[in-house]
Amino acid sequence: MREYLDLVDRVLTNGTHKENRTGVDTISSFAEFYKVDLSKGYPLLTTKKTFFNSMLHEVFWYLSGEDHIQELKKHTKIWDAWADENGNLETAYGRYWRRYPVPEHGVALGGEVFVDENHPHVRRESDGALSFDQVGWAIDELKTNPNSRRIVVNAWHPANATISKLPPCHAFWALNVQNGKLNCHLTQRSADIALGVPFNLACYALLTQAIAQEVGIEVGEFAHTLIDAHIYVNHIDNLKEQLKREPLPLSRLEIAHKPLFDLCFEDFQLLDYQHHETIRFEVAV
Repeated sequence: MREYLDLVDRVLTNGTHKENRTGVDTISSFAEFYKVDLSKGYPLLTTKKTFFNSMLHEVFWYLSGEDHIQELKKHTKIWDAWADENGNLETAYGRYWRRYPVPEHGVALGGEVFVDENHPHVRRESDGALSFDQVGWAIDELKTNPNSRRIVVNAWHPANATISKLPPCHAFWALNVQNGKLNCHLTQRSADIALGVPFNLACYALLTQAIAQEVGIEVGEFAHTLIDAHIYVNHIDNLKEQLKREPLPLSRLEIAHKPLFDLCFEDFQLLDYQHHETIRFEVAV
């Protein structure tokens, strides 16, 4: 996919050396951006093999609303480094996508308002607290008010992010309908270009296609803003090798015609995926 290779090239060419918490330095660039037309194919990278099955299991974990990785661990180890011995996480995307905390009664300031237990997308947690299903609400809003400019899913909670071992990197996404097509824009605070971005691209392209299919809107574009777009210094040589490779035709993704939350792993079929050989990159924890 040429858009990805252009991103890699820009950061390698224009980025600056930067230290970070992992101890592995990066070449970093501020506020990079690209977008792809999802109607032209499914944007799974072809200049190296991208592990579709692991990505799909991760998507199901996000949509489950779980705050642990007990089920995810059966399929992939990509989150093991950030979980405790019981599989619990200080921050989990699905927890906020599907169960975002609703402030307790009595904490509103001035004219603030919050949903209560009577809202169709509010649930009561086991401890009695209320939470809000952002993804469920977004789907219903697209069905009833597709021209809305407020269809946002937020994975960032400041009071958690301040002390979490790994607060959300892909923190905020919005759905927007233009010319009868559903588009998705992702804002990512921190983007590991070699390892993370190919998964992020595949994940949100898949979600956009699945949601578009459910709400009866044609799929449009995926756009991606990367605030700290970085390449770890031990990834540079392999990315330069990837830049030498010519992108192959895009694959296709077929999804069973079911509501998003009824889909299972077998309902996704990746077709015609051509790719160059695998390139391995080390994870900086």
